[in-house]
Amino acid sequence: MHLYCGIDWATEHHDVAVVDDGGRVVARCRVSNDAAGFAQLLTVLAEAGDSADDPIPVGIETDRGLWVAALRETGRVIYPINPLAASRYRSRYAVSGAKSDATDAVLLANIVRTDAAAHRPLPADTELVGAIRVLARAQQDAVWARQQIGNQIRDLLKDFYPAAIVAFDELPSGGLARPDARTILAAAPTPAQAAKLTPARLRRLLTKAGRRRDLDRDIERLRQVFADTYLHQPPRIENAMGIQLSALLRQFDAACAAADELAEAASAHFEQHPDAEIITSFPGLGNLTGARVLAEIGDDRARFADARGLKAFAGSAPITRASGEKTVVLHRHIKTGAWPPSARCGR
Repeated sequence: MHLYCGIDWATEHHDVAVVDDGGRVVARCRVSNDAAGFAQLLTVLAEAGDSADDPIPVGIETDRGLWVAALRETGRVIYPINPLAASRYRSRYAVSGAKSDATDAVLLANIVRTDAAAHRPLPADTELVGAIRVLARAQQDAVWARQQIGNQIRDLLKDFYPAAIVAFDELPSGGLARPDARTILAAAPTPAQAAKLTPARLRRLLTKAGRRRDLDRDIERLRQVFADTYLHQPPRIENAMGIQLSALLRQFDAACAAADELAEAASAHFEQHPDAEIITSFPGLGNLTGARVLAEIGDDRARFADARGLKAFAGSAPITRASGEKTVVLHRHIKTGAWPPSARCGR
């Protein structure tokens, strides 16, 4: 008799259900989200018939976290079920729309029982790839956070400090995220302060930001921009906006530093992997982009049966919809690597 386990996980507790080949529930319980709860889960599985030679496969609506790592260490097959896919299965069992954590655990167990072939098991990637995945995804999240704060700063500058946009926003290699732009704005967070910057002061600020070349040219350009005529807010409002800008700049500095540090760490880990040389041999893939590619496809050679599976996973395979005499071929809107952090389940 084959057994299948479903775990409906939550923040404080998890609901567990074990079903047999016929879909009959042979065990169910609720366990706490800690080491004691995991030990209780292993006890329930063992009493149901789990063994080292034939571990019970598990369906769960996530592909990461402490419980997934602990389950992986037990050597069992883990099926990370996308929550959207699980919600579609729910109508097979309850058309009324009823839902509970206990029934969702049974639902996940039945998905593994009936449709395991339609869902991709958690790949057996190496620990190094796991570390690269953490760093590459964190770096992408940091870039998104940096962009969000940068947009807030740009909107604020439009309201009271257009000279800063003229001076920095269109510069190559980062615009407002450049170290020299952030350094000068931190030293002169209002238009009035920027207009008073002397050539010597600008030189010190640019040097502090790491600039070594074309200082005379940029100092003259910045002085002309800051001394030009612009509309102004009333003095007190302008000063208040300057305080707001300074606060945003501190967040911006932290976001820029985090993105840079994570990029360096992801690249360093990527260089240690034996597949790094192969991945970077493709045109346009450097260490950071290569780390992102490796993080998503992993190094489990059995994960994709053929090139078509990898193409579909990457989102480059078209979607064909055929019904009757009508056939439409569409491109994919959702693919791995493009999801926000909250949707990274069942990749």
